[in-house]
Order: sequence, then C-alpha cells, then structure tokens
Amino acid sequence: MSDHATSGGSSPPGSPWIELRGLALLFLRLGVTAFGGPAAHIAMMEDEVVRRRGWLTRDEFLDLIGATNLIPGPNSTELAIHIGRRRAGFPGLLVAGASFIVPAAVLTGGFAWAYVRFGRLPEASSILYGVKPVIIAVIAQALFGLARNAVRTRRLAMLAALAVGAVLLGVNELLVLLAAGVLAALFRPPRPPEPRREAAKEEDSKPPRPGAMLQIVLPAVGGAVASAAFSLTKLFLFFAKVGAVLFGSGYVLLAFIRADLVERWHWLTEAQLLDAVAVGQVTPGPVFTTATFIGYVLGAIPGAVVATAGIFLPAFFFVAVSAPLVPRIRRSAVAGAFLDGVNVASLALMAVVSVQLARAAFVDVPTILMALASAALILRYRVNSAWLVLGGAVAGSAVRFLLPR
Repeated sequence: MSDHATSGGSSPPGSPWIELRGLALLFLRLGVTAFGGPAAHIAMMEDEVVRRRGWLTRDEFLDLIGATNLIPGPNSTELAIHIGRRRAGFPGLLVAGASFIVPAAVLTGGFAWAYVRFGRLPEASSILYGVKPVIIAVIAQALFGLARNAVRTRRLAMLAALAVGAVLLGVNELLVLLAAGVLAALFRPPRPPEPRREAAKEEDSKPPRPGAMLQIVLPAVGGAVASAAFSLTKLFLFFAKVGAVLFGSGYVLLAFIRADLVERWHWLTEAQLLDAVAVGQVTPGPVFTTATFIGYVLGAIPGAVVATAGIFLPAFFFVAVSAPLVPRIRRSAVAGAFLDGVNVASLALMAVVSVQLARAAFVDVPTILMALASAALILRYRVNSAWLVLGGAVAGSAVRFLLPR
C-alpha cells in the first residue's frame, strides 16, 4: 500500500510476516519519536495508519480511540495494540504493543542509569523546546481530520461542546466519557440497519468476560502488595495493580505511586518520584515508562524489567478481551450511538489537553514560527510527523544555542 493511501477504506492485510514486520518498524519508529503524551501519540498514529497507509478508515480509528478510553491503562499504548490486532491478529497485538513500548523503556532506562550513576538527570530542555510546538501542529491536524468524521450531527457537536465545558469545570474524564455515551444513546436519531460485513464474521468468537477475570486478578494483586519489604515480586504486583485499575493522565499515576511507594512503604523519596515523572514527560513513547525509571532506581536492570512488564501487561489483556466487542458495538444502534458519544467526548478531551500543551509550548516567537512551519509542511507537503519531530529537535537546539537564555 502506498504511503499516500487515502482514508476512504481500510487496506487489506498482506502476508502475515510482512504485516508483522511493517507493524514492528512503524511502532519502533513511533516509540523513538512520539513525544508529547497520549494526544500527540494518537495524532502521529492517525497520520501513519489512516492518512499514509490506509490501514484503517477514520471511523474505524475513532472507534478504537473510544474503546481505549473505556478501559484502564495507557490510551496510546492500547491504541497501538488495537491497531496491531486489527492488522495481524494476536501476533500483531503483541508486536505493535511491544514495539511501541520497548524504545521508550530503553531510553528511560538510560536516563535512570545516568541518574543513579551521576546523581542528576541529563539535560533535555533544548530538545523539548523545539519538539513541543511541532507536536501542537501534528495534534491540530489530526484533531481536524478526526473531528470531521466524528462530529457528524448537531447533536454530536453539542455533546462535544458540553464535554469540553465539563472537563474545564474539573469533572472526572471517565465520567465525561460515560455521560457523553449515555446521552448520545438516549437521544440518538433513527438510522437504517447496516449490512453485516464479511470481515466482521471473524470477530464473533466470544472473549472471556473481563468482569469475571478481574474479580479473580485484582483482589489477588491488591493483597499481594500489602507488605512494605521490597522485592521484585512485590514491585511487579504493585505496577500490575496500577496498570489494571488506572484511568486518566500521568498525574493520576503520580498519585498512585506517591501514596504507596513514597508515603506508605518508603521505597522512594519525594525528589526521586518527581525526577521519575520528569523523565516520563521528556522521553518519547508512553508516559507509563515512568515505571521503568522507578524500577531501575529500586532494583537496577531486573527492577526496570519487572516494573515495565507489570504496568503494561494489563493493557495487552484488556485490549485482547475488549477488541472483539468493538465491531459488535458498532453494529448495534444503541451501542453504536453510545460509541459515537464516547468518540466525540474523547476528541473533546484531546482538544482540551492540546490547548494546555500549546500554552506551555508557545513561549516566544521562534516556537510559534516552528509550529506554523510544521503546520504548513503537514498540510501542503504531507511531511511525515516523525521527520517533523526530529526537525523540531534540531531547530530548537539551534535556537537555544544561538539565542541562549
């Protein structure tokens, strides 16, 4: 499939090995270049998967975004896992997720090694100075394209506006998503039944019930981390619990870690926790690789591996369980309307986060010019977002060198 495939229809998978190789190469590259948090990661995935490769339509991509917002865990990582499963089945699920996680975990581990070895974090502000405005341009382009597909009616437009207002008033993100879905289902317009697609037949195998599995898994995890004595097993179970129940942003992750690892068990100091969160923000890929940093500080390489595996394994489980349900939801009038509401609310959350990121990114005239130049390159020449991020890093470093503060 050409890199310039349109988003009018998803392209059929080819040879399994070719598909797995393509997934690995794409998500390894994204894992190295996807700065900016979940909103930026989703925008970069939309650019690659919808606009360039045509692996999914925008509607299919929106449904996967909505699905990731309804399960715990890191949204952008779960979206990568969903895309891998859609493209190459269960092997694709594993390959896409691991390829997106591993580069970020390795880079975070490198920061942790330097932190333990030298007692401070390496300097990265010059790189981020140029990357942040580029990321804003990438997110804005993706939001515009996705919103054209998601906000199809006045009802959905009003729902998106209400979701933005609720988030700005401080309403919990999960409540906003659920309320939007319920309202969209209650006030849905009548629609004709959609024909059953052949491609959907393979999705009809019944998955295990997530509720039943969680009733077994979560109590065991919760009880296993009661002791304050450090061990790799307890570290794994703690992060597995966090990955299995955590909704929301990296700041919610901070609250979980602070409550147990700092205040309750005294494994970390406040300063170490803040440094861990800082590394999660400045490295590309999932913010949840904060766990990698903490694991290395507490238990060197084995601790980093154990903590990373613990926090990300629930994401693979939840996607494997929930993915077969997405096509069924879309074929139901009520459930499909619910998903439409969740989709527009998800974009509303993404828009609010983008505005907050823009306020932090546009700090002077050079950053504004970098964002405008990036937007022009995306819209006019469809330059790959990964190249834009690398260009922003170089430009930011050059500006800081020529115009030191």
